[in-house]
Amino acid sequence: MVPARAASLVSLTLAIALSCAGIRPALAQQSGGEAPPPMPVTVVTLHSQDVTLTSTLPGRVVASGVAEVRPQVSGIINERLFAEGGDVSMGDALYRIDSATYEAQVASAEASVAQSQATLRAAEKEATRMETLLRRKVVSEQDVDSATAARDAAAAGLKVAEAQLLSSRIDLDRTTIRAQLTGKVGRSLTTQGALVTAGQAEPLAVIRALDPVYVDVTQSAAELIRWRRGHTDLELGGADRTVALTLADGEGYEQTGELTAAEPHVDELTGVVLLRLEFPNPEGLLLPGMYVQVEMPQGLLQNVILVPQEGVSRDNRGRPIAMVVNADNVVESRELTIVRDHGTDWIVSDGLADGDRVIVAGLQKTAPGATVVPEERAEAADAAPAEGAAPDAAQN
Repeated sequence: MVPARAASLVSLTLAIALSCAGIRPALAQQSGGEAPPPMPVTVVTLHSQDVTLTSTLPGRVVASGVAEVRPQVSGIINERLFAEGGDVSMGDALYRIDSATYEAQVASAEASVAQSQATLRAAEKEATRMETLLRRKVVSEQDVDSATAARDAAAAGLKVAEAQLLSSRIDLDRTTIRAQLTGKVGRSLTTQGALVTAGQAEPLAVIRALDPVYVDVTQSAAELIRWRRGHTDLELGGADRTVALTLADGEGYEQTGELTAAEPHVDELTGVVLLRLEFPNPEGLLLPGMYVQVEMPQGLLQNVILVPQEGVSRDNRGRPIAMVVNADNVVESRELTIVRDHGTDWIVSDGLADGDRVIVAGLQKTAPGATVVPEERAEAADAAPAEGAAPDAAQN
């Protein structure tokens, strides 16, 4: 039995060997030794440019002006004269206080003025008569001095009465509480019939000026110094000083702002400086207290290359590389020096030159030294290939 099985195994092995020997020549004849056709890839032609570096800083919106409405006289609120949440202008009537008491004070002051005027006229006549009698030597000089003093006292009394009348009229005018600022008025913090007092701690309403508005942010003292000098450690030139704003929903604000003030003090604990930025707010989109992010310019990088992030990968040692198609449509590997990110691009200072074509799609189909068929990525399709090509870059 054993020799029979051994013979059958030998026969099977010989049959397999003969069949493989027949297949190899057939495959060799089918291939004919031809190279595979060039693979199509998507490329982006790079151009050197100047890039403004920015730093994202958190901030809060602050009204450019705040006026707390408080009464300057005491009394009962008779009427509210504004719409809550509406626009008001300086001088607009907001509240009206019961004015009966202040009207009576004005009438009393007017009577005092009339009485003082009558007293002054009588004193002037008496002083004139005494001077005439003195020339006739009917009265003494002491009598003339007394009459003159009475006239001057009456004149001073008239001025006091006039001042009291002015004060009474001011108090009467203040029974109509007016806006001291142009802006948006909030809700009313008092109601009709409420008793208010002069100089009370609680405001009746708050008016805020919302166009323009301020944005207060904090920045480290070192970054502020570099920003003011217009360069960083990377020898940056003067940069654009306009400031961009990102709202809480992640969308950008259409208006740009500018730095208007910096607190001349560095916090000892945190080492930061408070910066105040000014933004136009014609539509009232920015409200006080709103959280925002500010893109603060830090400087200008000159003659650098912006490379789409999907066109950059890492080699086995973790170094950033890019696949470039040369003039002969042959793929080359370039090691890059990356400064930082800029939106969806990398800022590259070394490794690429103006006019280089970087592969952004199709990296998994090719390798350095391979010949490819490059196709420029269309501008309108930038967003879609970027999302699909990112995994390819990561794999390479």
